Amino acid sequence: MRIGILETGDIPPYLVAAEGSYPAMFARMLLAEDPRLSFQTVSVVHGEQPADPRQADAWIITGSRHGVYDGLPFIEPLKQFIRDCVAAGVPMAGICFGHQILAEALGGSAVKSDKGWGLGAQDYPVVNRPSWMAGSAAGYTGLAVHQDQVVALPDDATVLAASPFCEIAAVAYGDAERPAAISVQSHPEFSPPVVRAIVEDRRGLAVPEPVAEAALASLETPPADNPWPRWILSYFRRMALARAA
Repeated sequence: MRIGILETGDIPPYLVAAEGSYPAMFARMLLAEDPRLSFQTVSVVHGEQPADPRQADAWIITGSRHGVYDGLPFIEPLKQFIRDCVAAGVPMAGICFGHQILAEALGGSAVKSDKGWGLGAQDYPVVNRPSWMAGSAAGYTGLAVHQDQVVALPDDATVLAASPFCEIAAVAYGDAERPAAISVQSHPEFSPPVVRAIVEDRRGLAVPEPVAEAALASLETPPADNPWPRWILSYFRRMALARAA
């Protein structure tokens, strides 16, 4: 399977040497599930554009320090590419910023939330479970780094996971069993040390000290499971079988 990675942001320089770019993190995460995968990166944040939805079997939209409302040159072309992928039946998975821009492109909305920072290890109950989301009894613990949230969805979207802080934490667009796209607010590609480094870098500056302390405390016990890599691949494979049928 060829997975295209739409790079919408840069990892902070203090993390790149140890962890790599967003595409490197996603490749490492998914290759641990399936070493047969291949990847191509299109750095839309740096002005590159994918030629066609079908140049990959599936696409991942990465996180970003930017907001979907920032009016940057890559935003509107990326929204159109998302709609082109849906029309072509090529599956997509959006992560954090990718979660938000999928909503914006497909008839929903994302804003900077007045709830403030979602930061550290957060528990997300699963509220709807299509069959490709096997396992993980009642929910999952995700690693969050965000202020923006999806606040509205189109009528055909299904909320998959929700928490009191983040009411639209994961989404399937279209038929939840065979969705056109899926997305998740938390960062399955991040490890606790990555989130810890981000919090330490921003504490007392962008992140208030009490919020930073709570986030760091939440990272003391790492999540027992990270189901999203296998869920994403399960979804991609299901859609590949559907296209081949």
